[in-house]
Amino acid sequence: MITVVGTGTGAPVPAAVAAGAALVVGGRRHLDAAELPAGAERVVLGPLAPALERIEEYVGKELPVVVLASGDPGFFGIVRVLAERFGAGLLDVRPGVSSVATAFARIGLPWDDAVVVSAHGRDLRTAVNVCRARPKVAVLTGPGAGPAELGAALPGDRVLVVARALGDPDRERVERVTAAEAASRDWGTAVSVVLCLDEARALGAVRTVAGVPEQPARWALEEAEFTHRDSMITKFEVRALALARLGPRLGDLVWDVGAGSGSVAVECARLGAAVVAVEKTADGVERVRANARAHGVDVDVVHGSAPEALAGLAGEPDAVFVGGGGRELPAVVTACARRARRTVVVAMAALDRVPAAREALTAAGFACDGVLLQSSRLAPLPGDVTRLAATNPVFVLWGVRSPVPSEGVAQ
Repeated sequence: MITVVGTGTGAPVPAAVAAGAALVVGGRRHLDAAELPAGAERVVLGPLAPALERIEEYVGKELPVVVLASGDPGFFGIVRVLAERFGAGLLDVRPGVSSVATAFARIGLPWDDAVVVSAHGRDLRTAVNVCRARPKVAVLTGPGAGPAELGAALPGDRVLVVARALGDPDRERVERVTAAEAASRDWGTAVSVVLCLDEARALGAVRTVAGVPEQPARWALEEAEFTHRDSMITKFEVRALALARLGPRLGDLVWDVGAGSGSVAVECARLGAAVVAVEKTADGVERVRANARAHGVDVDVVHGSAPEALAGLAGEPDAVFVGGGGRELPAVVTACARRARRTVVVAMAALDRVPAAREALTAAGFACDGVLLQSSRLAPLPGDVTRLAATNPVFVLWGVRSPVPSEGVAQ
């Protein structure tokens, strides 16, 4: 039997649990804080592979093993690895209070509506994008992905709550700082968790499903649900196809270039992505912001003309939507294709812009496809009859980046 004990946020290791252990595995601070039997072998956790091999030797001899971990070891913790290696039936898990629950308790906020993302041993960009998209996020940090790195990548309206050494009566610190303040400091190695908050919305609404936000019941919304000028808006039929090809989701970064009313940007944000909208007109910028507020989402709006404005955007987008079709379109598509990680979608009313846009995508290594989208909507006529009213045809072109073949076997 492997007994997994959660500790480190104020919960001591029960003496009776460790008393009969032949092998005790854990971080150095957990081993030093626990009262362990004199005859037990101790293994300090570093790389997991040697520790797992040692555990396997003791399990094979049917000798009791105790593993010490921080907080709740079933929450982004070692329980997953142990269950995969030895089977869940061999585990006796004694959870402590997670660092996330403890941190929210320290600042008096509920966390059933918080999104929790791990940056420990993972690419920080996913955590950054989730923090940009959601008002209440807990980030589990790691080397190279701590409060300073997170703060440097986030907009100035976010507040970071940095919780260090949770559960240690002498060293625990919980500090509220701006993103800029977080970026300017050296936080050391004792960070337990970082909470990223939009404080105006931090309390949140009553939830039925915890964690990941509820998906919208509808998408490809009617044009009337957005403020726009003279019907200058991506029609819902075009938006439906564009969204299907963009595939926006939580953890993604999406650009809407030539945003106009921002209908595509808002819809991508409603589906969970962090979104940057680039719009060249001042009144268009205000419309995008107004539409984002009306739909309760965050959209970072940049006032500028593409492709020049794209050079100043931080981060590499997962997907890009390009609207409009001026002379600059090939250069805009080229600039977007250079930086897009997954896909670029271009909507054009002018058919003669299609070859140049397609060439820009294929030259950047994208597999390219497209469709001329022409729809007719039901429209009433006098006498209680209905006709079909044609909308303007739009060519939708999309490019998908070919995956880079992996070398060797993933570890």
